Amino acid sequence: MTVKDAGAAPEGGFLRCFGRQLRLLRERAGLSRAELGARLGYSEDLVASVELGRRIPKPEFIQHADEALSAEGLLTAMKSEVARARYPEFFRDAAKLEAEAVELHVYANQAVPGLLQTEEYARAVFEMWRPLLDEETVSQRVAARLARQEVISRRPMPTISFVIEESSLRRPIGGPAVLRGQLERLLLCGQSRNVEIQVMPTSRHEHAGLGGPFTLIETEEGRRVAYVEVNEHSRLYAERPAVRGFEERYGILRAQGLTPTESLSFVEKSLGEK
Repeated sequence: MTVKDAGAAPEGGFLRCFGRQLRLLRERAGLSRAELGARLGYSEDLVASVELGRRIPKPEFIQHADEALSAEGLLTAMKSEVARARYPEFFRDAAKLEAEAVELHVYANQAVPGLLQTEEYARAVFEMWRPLLDEETVSQRVAARLARQEVISRRPMPTISFVIEESSLRRPIGGPAVLRGQLERLLLCGQSRNVEIQVMPTSRHEHAGLGGPFTLIETEEGRRVAYVEVNEHSRLYAERPAVRGFEERYGILRAQGLTPTESLSFVEKSLGEK
Protein backbone atom coordinates (compact mmCIF):
# COMPACT_ATOMS: atom_id res chain seq x y z
CA MET A 1 0.00 0.00 0.00
CA THR A 2 1.26 3.46 -0.89
CA VAL A 3 0.21 6.52 1.07
CA LYS A 4 0.70 10.06 -0.23
CA ASP A 5 -0.40 13.43 1.02
CA ALA A 6 -0.41 16.92 -0.41
CA GLY A 7 2.39 18.06 1.84
CA ALA A 8 4.91 15.50 0.61
CA ALA A 9 6.55 17.85 -1.94
CA PRO A 10 5.80 21.20 -3.59
CA GLU A 11 4.28 20.31 -6.95
CA GLY A 12 5.80 23.35 -8.68
CA GLY A 13 9.37 22.74 -7.49
CA PHE A 14 10.41 20.53 -10.37
CA LEU A 15 8.76 22.83 -12.91
CA ARG A 16 10.76 25.78 -11.58
CA CYS A 17 13.93 23.69 -11.77
CA PHE A 18 13.16 22.79 -15.38
CA GLY A 19 12.48 26.45 -16.13
CA ARG A 20 15.84 27.51 -14.70
CA GLN A 21 17.60 24.93 -16.87
CA LEU A 22 15.77 26.24 -19.92
CA ARG A 23 16.72 29.83 -19.10
CA LEU A 24 20.39 28.95 -18.59
CA LEU A 25 20.52 27.09 -21.90
CA ARG A 26 18.74 29.95 -23.67
CA GLU A 27 21.14 32.52 -22.26
CA ARG A 28 24.13 30.32 -23.14
CA ALA A 29 22.84 30.29 -26.73
CA GLY A 30 22.58 34.11 -26.67
CA LEU A 31 18.84 34.12 -27.37
CA SER A 32 16.11 36.28 -25.91
CA ARG A 33 12.79 34.76 -24.92
CA ALA A 34 11.21 36.25 -28.05
CA GLU A 35 13.93 34.78 -30.27
CA LEU A 36 13.64 31.32 -28.74
CA GLY A 37 9.87 31.50 -29.03
CA ALA A 38 10.14 32.40 -32.73
CA ARG A 39 12.40 29.40 -33.37
CA LEU A 40 10.04 27.05 -31.57
CA GLY A 41 6.81 28.53 -32.90
CA TYR A 42 5.61 29.74 -29.49
CA SER A 43 5.01 33.16 -28.00
CA GLU A 44 7.49 35.04 -25.81
CA ASP A 45 4.93 34.94 -22.98
CA LEU A 46 4.75 31.15 -23.12
CA VAL A 47 8.54 30.81 -22.98
CA ALA A 48 8.58 33.17 -19.98
CA SER A 49 5.85 31.17 -18.24
CA VAL A 50 7.78 27.93 -18.71
CA GLU A 51 11.01 29.48 -17.43
CA LEU A 52 9.22 30.76 -14.34
CA GLY A 53 7.60 27.38 -13.65
CA ARG A 54 4.12 28.75 -14.25
CA ARG A 55 3.33 26.72 -17.36
CA ILE A 56 3.77 23.02 -17.96
CA PRO A 57 5.56 22.54 -21.30
CA LYS A 58 4.21 19.98 -23.73
CA PRO A 59 6.49 17.13 -24.87
CA GLU A 60 6.93 18.70 -28.31
CA PHE A 61 8.02 22.00 -26.72
CA ILE A 62 10.69 20.16 -24.72
CA GLN A 63 11.87 18.23 -27.76
CA HIS A 64 12.15 21.31 -29.99
CA ALA A 65 13.79 23.39 -27.25
CA ASP A 66 16.38 20.68 -26.65
CA GLU A 67 17.26 20.69 -30.36
CA ALA A 68 17.19 24.48 -30.78
CA LEU A 69 19.45 25.03 -27.76
CA SER A 70 21.81 22.13 -28.50
CA ALA A 71 21.04 20.74 -25.06
CA GLU A 72 22.11 17.23 -26.12
CA GLY A 73 19.24 15.53 -24.31
CA LEU A 74 19.42 17.51 -21.07
CA LEU A 75 15.85 18.78 -21.48
CA THR A 76 14.34 15.68 -23.10
CA ALA A 77 15.70 13.56 -20.23
CA MET A 78 13.25 15.40 -17.97
CA LYS A 79 10.14 14.76 -20.11
CA SER A 80 8.66 12.08 -17.89
CA GLU A 81 9.23 14.07 -14.71
CA VAL A 82 7.69 17.17 -16.28
CA ALA A 83 4.64 15.08 -17.16
CA ARG A 84 4.40 13.81 -13.56
CA ALA A 85 4.76 17.34 -12.21
CA ARG A 86 1.44 18.26 -13.83
CA TYR A 87 -0.31 16.54 -10.95
CA PRO A 88 -0.41 17.18 -7.20
CA GLU A 89 2.05 14.97 -5.34
CA PHE A 90 -0.64 12.77 -3.82
CA PHE A 91 -1.98 11.78 -7.27
CA ARG A 92 1.22 11.21 -9.27
CA ASP A 93 1.60 7.47 -8.76
CA ALA A 94 -2.05 6.89 -9.64
CA ALA A 95 -1.76 9.15 -12.72
CA LYS A 96 1.09 7.03 -14.07
CA LEU A 97 -0.87 3.81 -13.58
CA GLU A 98 -3.99 5.38 -15.07
CA ALA A 99 -2.14 6.43 -18.23
CA GLU A 100 -0.91 2.85 -18.77
CA ALA A 101 -4.15 1.10 -17.84
CA VAL A 102 -5.91 -1.47 -20.00
CA GLU A 103 -8.94 -1.27 -17.71
CA LEU A 104 -10.28 1.58 -15.57
CA HIS A 105 -13.37 1.38 -13.39
CA VAL A 106 -14.46 4.44 -11.42
CA TYR A 107 -17.09 4.94 -8.72
CA ALA A 108 -17.81 8.64 -8.08
CA ASN A 109 -20.18 10.04 -5.47
CA GLN A 110 -19.19 13.72 -5.13
CA ALA A 111 -18.74 15.13 -8.64
CA VAL A 112 -18.43 13.99 -12.24
CA PRO A 113 -15.15 11.98 -12.53
CA GLY A 114 -12.14 13.93 -13.80
CA LEU A 115 -11.79 11.74 -16.89
CA LEU A 116 -15.21 12.94 -18.04
CA GLN A 117 -15.08 16.60 -17.01
CA THR A 118 -15.31 19.53 -19.39
CA GLU A 119 -12.76 22.31 -19.07
CA GLU A 120 -15.37 24.64 -17.56
CA TYR A 121 -16.53 22.07 -15.02
CA ALA A 122 -12.96 21.18 -14.04
CA ARG A 123 -12.10 24.85 -13.57
CA ALA A 124 -15.16 25.33 -11.36
CA VAL A 125 -14.12 22.33 -9.25
CA PHE A 126 -10.60 23.65 -8.68
CA GLU A 127 -11.80 27.20 -8.03
CA MET A 128 -13.93 25.83 -5.17
CA TRP A 129 -10.92 24.09 -3.59
CA ARG A 130 -10.22 25.04 0.02
CA PRO A 131 -7.75 26.37 0.98
CA LEU A 132 -7.98 28.45 -2.18
CA LEU A 133 -5.61 27.67 -5.05
CA ASP A 134 -3.97 30.55 -6.91
CA GLU A 135 -4.95 31.11 -10.54
CA GLU A 136 -1.74 29.62 -11.93
CA THR A 137 -2.24 26.42 -9.95
CA VAL A 138 -5.88 26.23 -11.05
CA SER A 139 -4.84 26.56 -14.70
CA GLN A 140 -2.12 23.93 -14.31
CA ARG A 141 -4.48 21.44 -12.68
CA VAL A 142 -7.20 22.02 -15.28
CA ALA A 143 -4.67 21.41 -18.08
CA ALA A 144 -3.41 18.26 -16.34
CA ARG A 145 -6.94 16.94 -15.86
CA LEU A 146 -7.78 17.46 -19.52
CA ALA A 147 -4.51 15.78 -20.54
CA ARG A 148 -5.49 12.70 -18.51
CA GLN A 149 -8.53 12.27 -20.73
CA GLU A 150 -6.31 11.20 -23.62
CA VAL A 151 -6.42 7.71 -22.14
CA ILE A 152 -10.03 7.37 -23.37
CA SER A 153 -9.02 7.63 -27.04
CA ARG A 154 -5.66 5.89 -26.67
CA ARG A 155 -4.79 2.97 -28.94
CA PRO A 156 -5.17 0.16 -28.14
CA MET A 157 -8.40 1.23 -26.48
CA PRO A 158 -8.67 0.58 -22.74
CA THR A 159 -11.94 -0.65 -21.25
CA ILE A 160 -13.38 2.12 -19.07
CA SER A 161 -16.52 2.20 -16.94
CA PHE A 162 -18.06 4.64 -14.49
CA VAL A 163 -20.73 4.43 -11.82
CA ILE A 164 -21.80 7.97 -10.93
CA GLU A 165 -24.24 9.04 -8.23
CA GLU A 166 -27.37 10.76 -9.50
CA SER A 167 -26.76 13.58 -6.99
CA SER A 168 -23.44 14.36 -8.69
CA LEU A 169 -25.23 14.85 -12.00
CA ARG A 170 -27.78 17.20 -10.46
CA ARG A 171 -25.34 19.35 -8.48
CA PRO A 172 -24.85 22.53 -10.61
CA ILE A 173 -21.12 22.99 -10.04
CA GLY A 174 -20.11 26.14 -11.91
CA GLY A 175 -23.74 27.05 -12.59
CA PRO A 176 -26.55 25.71 -14.84
CA ALA A 177 -24.75 26.42 -18.13
CA VAL A 178 -21.61 24.58 -16.99
CA LEU A 179 -23.67 21.63 -15.80
CA ARG A 180 -25.52 21.48 -19.10
CA GLY A 181 -22.24 21.37 -21.01
CA GLN A 182 -21.03 18.64 -18.67
CA LEU A 183 -24.12 16.51 -19.22
CA GLU A 184 -23.72 16.92 -22.98
CA ARG A 185 -20.16 15.65 -22.67
CA LEU A 186 -21.37 12.61 -20.74
CA LEU A 187 -23.68 11.76 -23.63
CA LEU A 188 -20.81 12.12 -26.07
CA CYS A 189 -18.41 9.98 -24.02
CA GLY A 190 -21.12 7.40 -23.46
CA GLN A 191 -21.25 6.78 -27.21
CA SER A 192 -17.63 5.58 -27.25
CA ARG A 193 -17.37 1.82 -27.70
CA ASN A 194 -14.86 1.44 -24.89
CA VAL A 195 -16.72 3.60 -22.34
CA GLU A 196 -19.73 2.63 -20.24
CA ILE A 197 -21.44 5.13 -17.93
CA GLN A 198 -23.95 4.05 -15.30
CA VAL A 199 -25.99 6.23 -12.99
CA MET A 200 -26.74 5.17 -9.40
CA PRO A 201 -30.24 6.48 -8.63
CA THR A 202 -30.70 8.27 -5.32
CA SER A 203 -33.88 6.24 -4.78
CA ARG A 204 -32.04 2.91 -4.47
CA HIS A 205 -32.68 1.24 -1.11
CA GLU A 206 -29.49 -0.83 -1.29
CA HIS A 207 -26.05 0.61 -1.97
CA ALA A 208 -22.64 -1.09 -1.97
CA GLY A 209 -20.60 2.11 -2.20
CA LEU A 210 -21.24 3.77 1.16
CA GLY A 211 -17.53 3.51 1.95
CA GLY A 212 -16.77 6.26 -0.55
CA PRO A 213 -15.36 6.72 -4.08
CA PHE A 214 -12.58 4.60 -5.55
CA THR A 215 -10.92 3.60 -8.82
CA LEU A 216 -9.86 0.16 -10.01
CA ILE A 217 -6.89 -0.01 -12.39
CA GLU A 218 -5.47 -2.93 -14.36
CA THR A 219 -2.17 -2.45 -16.18
CA GLU A 220 -0.93 -4.15 -19.34
CA GLU A 221 1.17 -6.46 -17.19
CA GLY A 222 -1.97 -7.71 -15.43
CA ARG A 223 -1.30 -5.78 -12.22
CA ARG A 224 -4.52 -4.81 -10.45
CA VAL A 225 -4.67 -1.95 -7.96
CA ALA A 226 -7.31 0.13 -6.21
CA TYR A 227 -6.94 3.88 -5.70
CA VAL A 228 -8.72 5.82 -2.95
CA GLU A 229 -8.46 9.56 -2.36
CA VAL A 230 -9.99 11.83 0.27
CA ASN A 231 -9.06 15.34 1.39
CA GLU A 232 -5.76 15.34 -0.54
CA HIS A 233 -4.67 12.05 1.00
CA SER A 234 -4.47 9.00 -1.22
CA ARG A 235 -3.80 5.29 -1.05
CA LEU A 236 -2.91 2.75 -3.69
CA TYR A 237 -3.87 -0.79 -2.65
CA ALA A 238 -1.92 -3.56 -4.38
CA GLU A 239 -2.53 -6.46 -1.97
CA ARG A 240 -4.90 -8.94 -3.59
CA PRO A 241 -7.34 -9.30 -0.65
CA ALA A 242 -7.83 -5.52 -0.46
CA VAL A 243 -8.23 -5.12 -4.22
CA ARG A 244 -10.66 -8.04 -4.35
CA GLY A 245 -12.86 -6.23 -1.83
CA PHE A 246 -13.05 -3.16 -4.05
CA GLU A 247 -13.77 -5.34 -7.08
CA GLU A 248 -16.63 -6.98 -5.23
CA ARG A 249 -18.08 -3.62 -4.29
CA TYR A 250 -17.81 -2.33 -7.83
CA GLY A 251 -19.51 -5.39 -9.29
CA ILE A 252 -22.45 -4.95 -6.92
CA LEU A 253 -22.62 -1.22 -7.66
CA ARG A 254 -22.93 -1.93 -11.37
CA ALA A 255 -25.74 -4.37 -10.68
CA GLN A 256 -27.55 -1.87 -8.47
CA GLY A 257 -27.25 1.08 -10.87
CA LEU A 258 -29.07 1.84 -14.09
CA THR A 259 -27.80 0.04 -17.18
CA PRO A 260 -25.61 2.05 -19.58
CA THR A 261 -28.55 2.53 -21.96
CA GLU A 262 -30.88 3.58 -19.13
CA SER A 263 -28.18 5.90 -17.81
CA LEU A 264 -27.76 7.78 -21.09
CA SER A 265 -31.55 8.12 -21.26
CA PHE A 266 -31.46 9.55 -17.74
CA VAL A 267 -28.84 12.11 -18.80
CA GLU A 268 -30.89 13.05 -21.89
CA LYS A 269 -33.96 13.52 -19.72
CA SER A 270 -31.98 15.67 -17.27
CA LEU A 271 -30.83 17.86 -20.16
CA GLY A 272 -34.45 18.30 -21.21
CA GLU A 273 -35.25 19.62 -17.74
CA LYS A 274 -32.55 22.32 -17.88
